[in-house]
Amino acid sequence: MLLPTQKTPPKPNLADLTVLVYGATKIGKSTWCSNADRAVFLSTEPGLNSLEVFQVPIRSWDELLAACGEIAEGNHEFKTVILDTVDNAYRMCAEHVCRKFKVEHESDLGYGKGFALTNNEFQRVLNKLAFMPCGLYLISHSQEVEIETRTGKYNKTVPTLPEKARKIVLGLVDMVLYCDIETAAGTDNKMAARRVMRTKPSLNYEAGDRTGKLPEVIDLDYAKFTEAFNATADTKKTPKEATR
Repeated sequence: MLLPTQKTPPKPNLADLTVLVYGATKIGKSTWCSNADRAVFLSTEPGLNSLEVFQVPIRSWDELLAACGEIAEGNHEFKTVILDTVDNAYRMCAEHVCRKFKVEHESDLGYGKGFALTNNEFQRVLNKLAFMPCGLYLISHSQEVEIETRTGKYNKTVPTLPEKARKIVLGLVDMVLYCDIETAAGTDNKMAARRVMRTKPSLNYEAGDRTGKLPEVIDLDYAKFTEAFNATADTKKTPKEATR
């Protein structure tokens, strides 16, 4: 029997979620992700030299598939997989499709066919990673794009993925966390800057939190992030449960 007899409860742990983290270069995305529970990096680009982390260098789509296979076997203690960056992973996927069909570019396969093959393969592997019994963090950079509507144009900060790849990722993740710099006047009236994460949708940037557990803005600090995420669950406990 395939149809369920009970509702699926929400996943209460960060290690069960799929998260997109993006922002400007060197803002601290990888450092933030390195604090995740038992993290392993699938590193598609250099940039972790200053961090002491478990990492697998990924230089091709085949190497990414091999790493995914080992993770799926479960003979390890990792709880969080970090794909750094998902942008380069998508590029490797496109190169894989071109090599497979012996073409220079996806467009050489005919109208839309090459891009469809790349997107399907990319989505297949990301889905496989997301369904594994561990958390999945996808890291991307940020860019500003112009959005045109019937009433005018405006600029919006989004991840640096191609449009179709971005839609695949946004449809998959539980959270979209935009790393940003926020400036405000300090106690001495001097402007002070702090690194933050933005978690709610905005016309000015891509962000979102399907769990509904996070405040709109939070310091770019993993300890404060987990504290905010777990605070909602704690408030739902009865007084007796909370004192156990």
